[in-house]
Amino acid sequence: MLRLKIIIVSMREGRKGPAMANWIYDEAKKRIEFETEMIDLKKINLPFLDEPEHPRLKHYTRQTTKEWSRIIEASDAFIAVTPEYNYGYPAPLKNALDTLYKEWNNKPFGFVSYGGIAGGTRCMQLIQPVLLALKMAPVLDAVNIPLFTNQLDARGKFIPNQSQIIAAGKLFDGLVFWGELLRETRSDNLINIKL
Repeated sequence: MLRLKIIIVSMREGRKGPAMANWIYDEAKKRIEFETEMIDLKKINLPFLDEPEHPRLKHYTRQTTKEWSRIIEASDAFIAVTPEYNYGYPAPLKNALDTLYKEWNNKPFGFVSYGGIAGGTRCMQLIQPVLLALKMAPVLDAVNIPLFTNQLDARGKFIPNQSQIIAAGKLFDGLVFWGELLRETRSDNLINIKL
């Protein structure tokens, strides 16, 4: 089984990300390929790049970094449930990525993005070079949710449409493909595989 982490990115008060995260988490639990866990960056509350040495050295001094390292090291694949902020990705996502290096290497990363009319697609496009620099495999199939508040019911629960359910299946398929392939490279200690 692949150890899949679903990461809630938004840390804003009144955020709606958990609604979409709960939905994709429930969808992932239906798949036999995953052992799924939810991670909330608001609860993790990583400081902003407060380690004295470059993360590639893994000489961590802060307990928050050591715990974040442990979580990411023990994972095989990721889905970020992220909003788009001003045509880009949220700072907490970039900080979570930049805090570590080797722990991310050779693992797939997918997206459930949400926002206005573009549904978070610009956020995904801009973060892909960052993922590649971390030697990750960005999964091209994604779930994009435009005008997402229209799909929240009176209790704040996200109600997906059929195209989003299909997109989630394709996202999972991509994570399984890359996750299984890249797990083999990590087990063979081929750290510097070029994607």
